Amino acid sequence: MSGLFGKKSKKKMKQQNAAEAEAARTENSVNSPSAQNKMSGPSVPAPMQPNVRPKLVFHTQLAHGSPTARIEGFTNVKELYTEIAKAFNIPADEILFCTLNTHKLDMSRLLGGQIGLEDFIFAHCRGQTKDIEVTKSAPALGLTITDNGAGYAFIKRIKEDSIMDNVKTVCVGDHIEAIQGTNLVGARHYEVAKRLKDLQEGTTFTIRLVEPRKAFADIAPRSSKQGAQTEAAPQKVGTGKQTLRMRSKGPATVEDAPTEFEERAARKIDDLLESFMGIRDMELAETMVDICKTKNNPDEFAQALDDRLGEFAFPDEFIFDVWGAISDAKMGRI
Repeated sequence: MSGLFGKKSKKKMKQQNAAEAEAARTENSVNSPSAQNKMSGPSVPAPMQPNVRPKLVFHTQLAHGSPTARIEGFTNVKELYTEIAKAFNIPADEILFCTLNTHKLDMSRLLGGQIGLEDFIFAHCRGQTKDIEVTKSAPALGLTITDNGAGYAFIKRIKEDSIMDNVKTVCVGDHIEAIQGTNLVGARHYEVAKRLKDLQEGTTFTIRLVEPRKAFADIAPRSSKQGAQTEAAPQKVGTGKQTLRMRSKGPATVEDAPTEFEERAARKIDDLLESFMGIRDMELAETMVDICKTKNNPDEFAQALDDRLGEFAFPDEFIFDVWGAISDAKMGRI
């Protein structure tokens, strides 16, 4: 009898989630600028109101299991986490990162600076803390770092047969909280990657990691295949033609989804970021594409990068390769 009730309960939950997701799509379609213009007819449009938060509603769950909640009114990632925390009555700093349309630790579905208007948000929360001693026996540890946009850097990829791949307690999705006793909460991913890179070869160091809390069904030992994750092809944000674009400064805006050229260029730049800096950051890559689109030569592009993203201290070789990648994307060569 318990098995039968379990099947019925799961079926009912799927139907409920599907209905709630459909409600969100309908509500966001009605509230989108294009829908409001259609309903308003030929009347004179209202004056523009700057810095008005988009009236969009999204559905969310905790990745390890929870009821579905509705959130709205956020303009950046930190505010998004705050709204999710309020919905589930948890501290905002419990949230490590979010994925879109899956509760799994799928690094190709990470929430960045854009959310499709039909996307369902899953929040991954703090789980077990672990202190691990590692010897840097080679120049590279084999980690690719990203961050959640709100002060937590975490592991996005572990290179196969690398130092960290052989430490089976280190997993994709783990938040890097401290290295050698230095707290790194609030540090950007490139700062954490540099700190790891700067460790002397032969050094034995301690790294404190916080793993995402897992649903009971997901608890299992890490296999070698999981430890050597490769980057899957990025999933398009949502299924609609518009996304909510969040920025670190200024209000969020509803914009058209990136063009095919912009997506190709951003993916290539994300690869270059990993090669040069040991980080992955699609939001940063998309920002670099936006900057480059209006520049006429590499010098103008380099100056604009320095003005807007000077804290990254990009090397000249990297900037030249980024310019080439965007040019190749424009010409359809990638």
